[in-house]
Amino acid sequence: MTPDAVPLSGPRFQTDPASLYREMRSKHGAVTPVVLDGDIPAWLVLGYRELHQVTGDPVLFSRDSELWNQWENIPDDWPLLPMIGRKQPSILYTVGDRHRQRAAMLGNALEMVEPSDLHRHAEKFADQLLDAVCVEGRADLIADYAMLLPVRVLAHLYGFADDKGLGLVTALNDMIDGGERAIAGQSHVATSMTQLLAERRARPADDVVTRMLADTSGFSDEEITQDLMVMLAAGHQPTADWIGNSLHLMLTDERFAASLFGGRDNIGVAMNEVLWEDSPTQNVAGRWASRDTQLGGRRIQSGDLMLLGLQGANSDPQVRTDASVLTGGNNAHLSFGHGEHRCPFPAQEIAEVIARTGIEAVLDRLPDIDLTVPAESLTRRPSPWLRGLSALPVRFTPTRPLGNSSR
Repeated sequence: MTPDAVPLSGPRFQTDPASLYREMRSKHGAVTPVVLDGDIPAWLVLGYRELHQVTGDPVLFSRDSELWNQWENIPDDWPLLPMIGRKQPSILYTVGDRHRQRAAMLGNALEMVEPSDLHRHAEKFADQLLDAVCVEGRADLIADYAMLLPVRVLAHLYGFADDKGLGLVTALNDMIDGGERAIAGQSHVATSMTQLLAERRARPADDVVTRMLADTSGFSDEEITQDLMVMLAAGHQPTADWIGNSLHLMLTDERFAASLFGGRDNIGVAMNEVLWEDSPTQNVAGRWASRDTQLGGRRIQSGDLMLLGLQGANSDPQVRTDASVLTGGNNAHLSFGHGEHRCPFPAQEIAEVIARTGIEAVLDRLPDIDLTVPAESLTRRPSPWLRGLSALPVRFTPTRPLGNSSR
């Protein structure tokens, strides 16, 4: 382990990650030695170009976690196992032609989601959630709304009954946060997916799971179950944080004041700025070096774990020479990853529809919305992987619920 390695934990990942990444880059360069839970060493790739290099060379920097040179030091109950995994037959850890086949299966299943249906369901669930709080004049837009909306929409697209969403939210959050309930959360999601798969084999329907089961590439039920878990985890929490972080920006930055009172042109601007400056997915595990190599002036040994510092790369001063050029309509950020293992384009589009519809619903239905606490008192959840608010308490003029009526 490198003597001056940086622990990938601690309050600064919640309070001030931007300055933390700047310090890492200043002291260590584009590739920073870090320490994971249990004193497990890894490298955090903070350079934009270096991250492109890692994600663009799947042979040298493989997604095959079996290459890791630290497995003998990893206990069975290691809380980060759900984020890194071993012998998980999911698309995350598949390489080569088999990965491309699985990516095609996922992309095809998601691409057949009708955009108008997606928007309608997202709006329906958003209205149901807002109906529960609109008469109160107060709400926590994280716990009462953003944390519930994406998984309800995604669960519906999969084929889950609507009442399964809340349990999936809790389990997914436990799994992603990497705490003591991470393994239990992963188990709940896996059991739910296995049951849904069995139901759809017996009773096919017009949903994502049925379309994946109909694929002729010869994937096992375990492989499909794992891929469904990946899609749900990757689709829910980052989208929830995209909603929360965008609403936070619009409520605290005067540039977006007009959008809070009827204007909608700046919603897309705020959402894209969040992907550059406050990305929901901060760091991702990972890639493994298939042989000894050099990266960013560092000597990387065969089997070393490379963590993708997406937010650090987005703020790399070597490419961020003019912030006004890289925000706005520029989509060269790395918040969806890069290379053949990046988030599939249909999945990105689904996430954007859910997030934008959710934000629009809040601004349409909660008039005079404003924070109930000082902006500087807002806190983030304790995770070095994802960046989302613990709470976003707001007040507004109480309104009547829509019920079953349409807008």
